Amino acid sequence: MSEVKIRSPDVSLLSGLGLAVLGAVFFSGKAIVAKLLYQHGIDAVTLIGLRMLLSMPVFVGVAIWTWRRPPRLGARDRLRIVALGLVGYYGSSMLDFMGLQYISAGLERLILFLTPSFVLLLGVLFYQRRVARRQLASLLCAYAGIVLVFWHDLGVGGRDVALGSALVLAAALAYAVYLLLSGELLERVGTLRLVALAMSSSSVAALLQYALLRPLPGLFEQSAAVWQLSLINASLCTVLPVFVTMFAVRRIGAGLTAQAGMVGPVSTLFLGWWLLAEPITALQLAGTGLVLGGIFLLSARKV
Repeated sequence: MSEVKIRSPDVSLLSGLGLAVLGAVFFSGKAIVAKLLYQHGIDAVTLIGLRMLLSMPVFVGVAIWTWRRPPRLGARDRLRIVALGLVGYYGSSMLDFMGLQYISAGLERLILFLTPSFVLLLGVLFYQRRVARRQLASLLCAYAGIVLVFWHDLGVGGRDVALGSALVLAAALAYAVYLLLSGELLERVGTLRLVALAMSSSSVAALLQYALLRPLPGLFEQSAAVWQLSLINASLCTVLPVFVTMFAVRRIGAGLTAQAGMVGPVSTLFLGWWLLAEPITALQLAGTGLVLGGIFLLSARKV
């Protein structure tokens, strides 16, 4: 009798998918933590100030560790990295947290998930890239889902939902600009060094913003609950997903990482229901399904 060989699972693939899912869930959790922090009376300026204050030592440490790696960074490269950090991390995060004051965590995560479609559209506008039929179908599907969820939340929250959605949409657009402009620099400088330097510059910007708008000592005069939630926001929802997702991309590629990351909006929807008592309706589930389906079509092409 011939022996039947059973193929063992690809350990690298499974571990990469696990890292991608872990990164997506924890990164999506920042919306939940932000909502919990707002219940303690702080605003977006204080929230992002605490987030970057607590996460900055890690990013600065990694930036110092990778600084001497080739190639050597010239003045132009440094300015570009700072600019990218201000747009892609500081600007995007600030707009996102401001928007979260007005909309549900589930809607926020779905809007941010449109970032790949913005990258595609910006490429068409500024680089004359062509859009395939499959890509167009994915865009229509994703935007139809956002309209459904937005329509549902608009009936509950009124004009505040429109304002919050516009702010988060601007956050997604800012991060899309970062992704589009960082491609060449990412390959030449390296992911680890670029992320560490960009996050360090955004951390400095967030703290300078607080110092300009508030008395700086006030940032340290927060309640124990605010410090605890901010530590979770900085460690589990910022530092951990940034590096975990990077390792996932290294193991399984950007395409599979993007597909695995689609668990993010779903996890946010159910975490919002569990921790924030945000309702889950059939309309929200339908909209979420359309968005995930659209992004799947867009990312599957890259696998």
